[in-house]
Amino acid sequence: MKIEQKLKLAIAYLQDFYILCFNSIFRIFRKPLYLDDILEQMEYAGASSVFIVSVVCLFVGMALSLQLTAELSGLGLKIYTGKIVGIAVIREIGPLVTALVFIGRVGAGQTAEIGSMILGHQIDTLRVYGIDPIKKVVIPRVLASVFMLPCLTIIGDLVCLLGGYYIAVFVSHQSGSFYWSSIIQELTFQNVFSGIVKPFIFGYFISCICCYFGFITYGGAKGLRVSTTKAVVTSIVVVIAMDFVLTRILLYILGFSV
Repeated sequence: MKIEQKLKLAIAYLQDFYILCFNSIFRIFRKPLYLDDILEQMEYAGASSVFIVSVVCLFVGMALSLQLTAELSGLGLKIYTGKIVGIAVIREIGPLVTALVFIGRVGAGQTAEIGSMILGHQIDTLRVYGIDPIKKVVIPRVLASVFMLPCLTIIGDLVCLLGGYYIAVFVSHQSGSFYWSSIIQELTFQNVFSGIVKPFIFGYFISCICCYFGFITYGGAKGLRVSTTKAVVTSIVVVIAMDFVLTRILLYILGFSV
């Protein structure tokens, strides 16, 4: 395939993706609402993901606290472990780690499910009966991701801090009350706002990317595998890059000097 053809194909893919993102926002308030589908997707994206998010965040918090304790002990600053863990988890690590777990747990499932519907001609059947696939298939998944990822992030932050508490108190023998008081002091508007805005944006783009790759699935089981892999890899890259951009923007908006 020539370079010009590849470029045209890439532009066509981007155009279709932007159209899907646009429609997933502006068709939300059109009837029907498919509340049952929305609630089903929220249960899948939220409640079913709590365990894996908690396990991952627990070990991330423990590893972070262990590393910080080892480094700060040599400087005589071990008492600042809770403060640094709190800032890092609330602003950065909690939203990012939870989003990456969400991609593997929920995003891959959304791509595989929609891809199977494409291969089984279920999407075509919806169109035959006059049902909008964006309203029926995409919007419930987008809404579920947008609302559930922030909830999972809050849970992940808490579990991450608990993991840090275990290391700080039972391994490093620090004061538990001082650890929590240091974290409470960091629950400022700037820190909390920075950590809670990101999951809403991450959830929207993760779901849109995964739904899009589901819709362009072709080629049977092998094609489904390729679409799911592309969706996961693309979502990971986009989330990490977007995390940097959002961090820079939020630091500027909230008045942090860099």
